[in-house]
Amino acid sequence: MTTDPNACQEYNQLTRRRFMAVSTAVAAAAATPAWLPRVAFAQGGFSRDVIVCIYLRGGADGLSLCVPYGDPGYYANRPVTRVDPPGASGGMGAVDLDGFFGFAPSMQPLMGVYQAGHLLVVHATGSVDPTRSHFDAQKFMELGKPADSTLFTGWLGRHIAGVSPRDSSAPFRAVGIGYQLQLALSGAPGAVPVPDLANFNIRGSTATRAARLAWLKDIHQYQNEMFRTAASNTQTTIDALAAINAGSYLPPTGNWAYPATNLGSGRGAFSKAMQQTAALIRAEIGVEAVAIDLDGWDLHSALGPLTGSMANQMAAVANTLRAFYEDVLMSANKNVTVVVMSEFGRRVAENGSAGVDHGHGNVFFAMGRQIIGGRVLRNWPGLGAGQLYQNLDLQVTIDHRDLLAEIVSRRLGNPSLGQVFPGYTPTFRNIAVAG
Repeated sequence: MTTDPNACQEYNQLTRRRFMAVSTAVAAAAATPAWLPRVAFAQGGFSRDVIVCIYLRGGADGLSLCVPYGDPGYYANRPVTRVDPPGASGGMGAVDLDGFFGFAPSMQPLMGVYQAGHLLVVHATGSVDPTRSHFDAQKFMELGKPADSTLFTGWLGRHIAGVSPRDSSAPFRAVGIGYQLQLALSGAPGAVPVPDLANFNIRGSTATRAARLAWLKDIHQYQNEMFRTAASNTQTTIDALAAINAGSYLPPTGNWAYPATNLGSGRGAFSKAMQQTAALIRAEIGVEAVAIDLDGWDLHSALGPLTGSMANQMAAVANTLRAFYEDVLMSANKNVTVVVMSEFGRRVAENGSAGVDHGHGNVFFAMGRQIIGGRVLRNWPGLGAGQLYQNLDLQVTIDHRDLLAEIVSRRLGNPSLGQVFPGYTPTFRNIAVAG
């Protein structure tokens, strides 16, 4: 495991903590795999979107992802790490969205989705909690409630637990791509963490794998119901993922290509995860939610929004999302909603290392054929003197739970928002078509 030289100590410690959890899960797999489903699957169901939840871990710079080129405060605070207004020489200016905001050049692949009205950008949004701790900010957003020590399940997990399955015969209901289930999915029945959808199986020699699986199935039939159910669901999950053949899946000819998998900083793994997610959704086996992470956003030095680290990160996101859009939403005509979020944004002013430190307000993306997109939704507070949060950061003027709650209600068919977001009454922002 390597650390990110541009990231803060806390972020690298958090990455190491997640790595240790991965190592522990792998070491324990021979006895009781961490990914064993623990519940029997419920019956019944109704039609609703599949949700793909992408988390940009490390605090992505929302002011580079969606540049407020119409606000002079942006240029006053970022003389080095700026993205110039549209029309700048060399094609390095912002790609205009609405006369005030623009994408950084690396985000250009998403313009077709935006212009089709299927991509919504929400700015000056995020968690209302003021923490600048990566650990706390991610935790509060994924739990769906800030600073509540009694809450252990995630917002997406509570949603899935509160509705019937889309398909009563589904081998699993949710997948967290990784060795450890994302906190947002915690508490979801039928949720499994899978690091690679193409290689989900028990460890050991492939020559004896079938025999060992048969032995496990046989021996567990004499155990109590919990172990019988776990063994049965594990076998079903392995069989289902093998049938999908996600490792060799390719989108139809002519679609936007998924980026290469040999990219650095986890970007290739992200592309691979999204391509495998496309295969999973196209297979129509009843999956309801997929959670995917992309690290590498804690850029305290050498931000590089035009040609450096940030530009590379944005290019990976934009190209991958465009490929997924063409592949699944358009070519396969699937009802899918994709949300992209991160913890706190970055400070408005750049630092002496041409990077940006932990901030507050950020940007959020929602993509889908029933998303009311083609616009930048905001209650823009401004970046000038007297307009910043604590005189440092972009303010949060739209709670991210407003956005998630409307999607849960209108696209995922769950009206019980008090269970999904306890203690919070959301304000709908007209971002999604109901039904």
